[in-house]
Amino acid sequence: MLLSKRFAVAMGLGAALFSAAPASAQSLSQFGSWGEPPERSRKGPSFLGATPALMKPGAELEQGGGRPSISPRTPQTTSFRNTFSPGTIVIDTAGRRLYYTLSSGSAYVYPIAVGKQGFAWTGVERVSKIVDWPDWIPPAEMRQRKPSLPVRMTGGVRNPLGAKAIYLGNTLYRIHGTNDAKSIGSASSSGCFRMHNEQVVHLAGLVNAGTAVYVMRSLPKSGIVGPPHTVKAPAAPQAPDQAAPQQAAPPAANGDAPPAAQAQPSPPANAVPPPAEPADQEGI
Repeated sequence: MLLSKRFAVAMGLGAALFSAAPASAQSLSQFGSWGEPPERSRKGPSFLGATPALMKPGAELEQGGGRPSISPRTPQTTSFRNTFSPGTIVIDTAGRRLYYTLSSGSAYVYPIAVGKQGFAWTGVERVSKIVDWPDWIPPAEMRQRKPSLPVRMTGGVRNPLGAKAIYLGNTLYRIHGTNDAKSIGSASSSGCFRMHNEQVVHLAGLVNAGTAVYVMRSLPKSGIVGPPHTVKAPAAPQAPDQAAPQQAAPPAANGDAPPAAQAQPSPPANAVPPPAEPADQEGI
């Protein structure tokens, strides 16, 4: 009698375990629809089926992180037969190289990232200013597509503009560093020119306000490189005591945004008009 009771109890437990198995399997299948368990997943979170509350808008101001001291890295010197004045910047868009002329026969050469398809341009400008660890202000159109982007990000190691920004005239285009070193050598920006942080620091130490910058579609495979015949460098800024008197423009907010009258500058000479999206007010 005792043996039969034990057998009945064992059979009852087995039936209970068997009936619980489908429920356990069902719960696992529901979790599996989101991908692998979080502790093993290498992918970003999926918002498939998530409530809109999880898609939070970006902050008004986001900190870009630390601002470490970055030592300049001298690039290679290359043979570069040219008719530009020493101290001129020449950008080869097709070759994705930036040259800083040292003489009529040599130049520093830096690898760069250039504008993606539809954002490339050619022309000539002069350096207008140089900013350390510049702030990033994503355009409104970009924030509409990516609501998680901040309205403004302060300069720092997480900021896509990198350690230095060399502004070109009164355009929105810049030569700047990047926090995405793997993009160097690609056509991936919105019209700006990205450099390794160590090398943009080196270049910024060579140039000043007034340095001529020629942006060319490609360089000749042989012969001497020179300015296009139809393009002349803009006049260098006059010294304050020689400049014609004019009414001072209103100060820009925080020193990095152009006055309202210059918010939409004309494109550089011979520029290819980019699509509607604003230029790399990120680079990104």
